[in-house]
Order: sequence, then C-alpha cells, then structure tokens
Amino acid sequence: MSRVIFRALGLVFFLAIVVGVLLPLASRAANQSIHILHVEGTIVPVVADYIERGIEKAEDEHALACIIELDTPGGLLGSTERIVQTIMNADVPVIVYVTPRGAWAASAGTFITLSAHIAVMTPGTTIGAAHPVAAGGEEIPEEQMQKIVEFSAKWMESIAQERGRNIEEAQLAVTESKSFTDVNALEANIIDFRANSLDELIALINGWELTLANGLEVTLDTSSYATTRNDMSLIEGFLHAISDPNIAYILLSLGSIGIIAEIYSPGTFFPGIIGAISLLLAFYSLGVLDANLGGLLLILLAFGLFVGEVLTSTFGIFTAGGITALVLGSLILFPESGALFQVNPWLIAAVAIIVAVVFAFVITRIVRAHRRQAYTGREELVGKTAVAKSALDPEGIVLFKGERWTAVAEKGKVKSGEEVTITKVDGLKLYVTRKRTRGK
Repeated sequence: MSRVIFRALGLVFFLAIVVGVLLPLASRAANQSIHILHVEGTIVPVVADYIERGIEKAEDEHALACIIELDTPGGLLGSTERIVQTIMNADVPVIVYVTPRGAWAASAGTFITLSAHIAVMTPGTTIGAAHPVAAGGEEIPEEQMQKIVEFSAKWMESIAQERGRNIEEAQLAVTESKSFTDVNALEANIIDFRANSLDELIALINGWELTLANGLEVTLDTSSYATTRNDMSLIEGFLHAISDPNIAYILLSLGSIGIIAEIYSPGTFFPGIIGAISLLLAFYSLGVLDANLGGLLLILLAFGLFVGEVLTSTFGIFTAGGITALVLGSLILFPESGALFQVNPWLIAAVAIIVAVVFAFVITRIVRAHRRQAYTGREELVGKTAVAKSALDPEGIVLFKGERWTAVAEKGKVKSGEEVTITKVDGLKLYVTRKRTRGK
C-alpha cells in the first residue's frame, strides 16, 4: 500500500513539473497579441517612462511583438539612453516604425530606430542628423563637444553592430549629421524594410527569426494576430505636452502675471491660484528641459520689477527695466540648444508687447490719480467714498480714485468690493466705515 501511495505522489509531482514548464510556453505560443506604442514629439523623460512601461507590459503579457510608431525631431540624451537600453534588453521583439508619411526620426530618433530588432520606415519619411547638441543653457567648449561626438559615434557603432546594420553609414549620421530618406536608409542597410501601413508591416515580419536579450530565439508568426494599442495615459500626455520650451515659457509668463494680478488686487484668489499652478508646471517643464538658470533668473527679475511698478508707482522706470530683463532672459533661456529647444522669437515679442501694453495702461491710471491729488489736500479725503479691494478685518486695502491705500475699518468687518466712507486720514493710512445705504 505504501508503494502505491509513493508512486501516486511521484506521478503527481512529475505532472506538476511538466505543467509548470509547458504552460508558460503554451501561453506564449497561444498569445498572438501585438502591442502598439505611439511616440510623437520630443524625447523627454515622460516618453522614456511611457516606452519602458509599454515594453514591460508586452513582456508580462507574453506579446508576440511590440511596435513603436515614431515621429520625433529628437530629444534629450538621458531619455534617449534609457529608451535604447530598454529596447536592447527587451525580452519581447521590438519593432520601431517611422510613420506617418512626412515623419522623421531625427537625432535621438535615429538611435531609437536603429536599436530595434526590426527597423521600418514609411515611404516619404526621413532619418538621421544625430549630431549631439547642448540641451541645457551652458555653452559646451569645443574640446568637450568633440568628446561627446566621439562617444555618440561609438555608441551608434555598438548599436549598429549589435543589430547587424551598416556601421559606417550609421556613424555618419552622428559625425556629419547625415540624413537619409527611407529609400537611402534601405539601400545603406540602416533599416530593414519599408512599409506603407501597419498591416503591411505586420505581414512582412511574418517568419522573421530573432534573438532576444535573454538568449531566446523566436520566430515571428503573424498569420493570426490581434493588435493592442497602449497609448499614453492622460497624465503622461499632459506632462509630454508641457515639456516644450514654448509651453514652458507661456506657463512661466501666465504664472507671473497671475501672481502680479493677485498682488495688485488681493482677495480675488483666482489669479493667484492659476498663477501658482502655472508657475509650478513651468518649473517642472524648465527642469526637464535643463533651462539656463541665468535666463530663468532674469525673467523672474523682470516680473519682480513689474510687481515693484504696481506697488511703488515709478512711472515706467521699473516697467522699462522689467521688459529689458524679460527679453534678455527669454533669449538666453535655451541659448545653445539648436532649434529643437528654443523659445519662438515671435512668442517672446508677443509676451513683451502684451506686458508693455498692460503696464502702459496701469501707469496711465496711476499718473491720472496723482494729477487729481494735486488739486486737493489729504484733508479733502474725509467723507469721500472708496472701494475695498480686500477684506478689512480690520486692516486691508481700499481703492480711491485709482490709488491703493492701506485702510482700517473702525466698525466691524468690510467685505472685498464693498463701498466705504473715509472718516479720518492718518499719514498714509485711512480710517473708514461701511457706507450707509438708505433704509438702514
């Protein structure tokens, strides 16, 4: 009896081992899902996070392959390194597809495309121009730049050699910023083939034999498949959208203007809240893009001078200095970054003009208020009506004939926007009471 029990247990143990080994293989064989990722725009950290997540998900689900649709003018070196490492070490076949027509895989996109197990381009697309440029604001010495170029060329060589591509032509994309049309790239053995559509690409990779990073040799069978699109999440899409020099500049401008509006009219809250949120988003974006600290400080100085104009009424002196600092800071925010990471000059001009017009209006009102004050002494203020710009509890700010005064409510609290009567003037401080209305 004991022998029968032992044999039964041994059989169960053997079957468990067989099932444990064969079931994952059967699952992989049965899974014909092809995961599709889509990257459009500059290569920044959030894009690297997205591709890492997408490839990891394809690996976990034992997908047949992972296709990255790519259209990029380039991006940051650090993010590119992360993406290339993820693709080169993937345990699932990764295909990079430069699409749609008119798209390009420039600079960082060239490294990403060549690192794929299979590189494909749509007719009418371009690849190349992978010469490194400074992404931050600092100017890189020629000797150091030469070392960066040499390193990038060697990195490209190792990628091309690993994937069996033309090493010399791939390196020319780095050392001489050489670009290739889809036809040129195919003739130079930079890519594997051209495809007019995603369906055509999937049909053409049928039967391809690949070796993955874990040493597993696979043969792609796309005779029967289903595609799964893994797009960026809403947060990833939003962070990618604001990781743009022009968007960052707009956010910085809006944030600063919002803070100025809150200082000029305290108690409204909405401009201050929007301004604070915009500034935080701008700082995130500028941090991602390695903005020049000197340029950023000049822009912040500019808006500090604008605040000074509102509070001290220098009749345009602070405004002129602020606009000068704003323009200079904007121009050096991304000085040596090429066209990819630069603020549009027309946007700089538009912001400077808008700020100048706004403060010209503010200065005009201040001048008018001061001219009116020349005809009356401060004793004439008693009995006049002012408007509370902030709540008086008991002290706050009131507006009288376009001029801001510190005021103290003598009886009870006064809400923002309420009219008050000036009862006494003590230096630069007014004492007020809530204005009486008929029937009260």
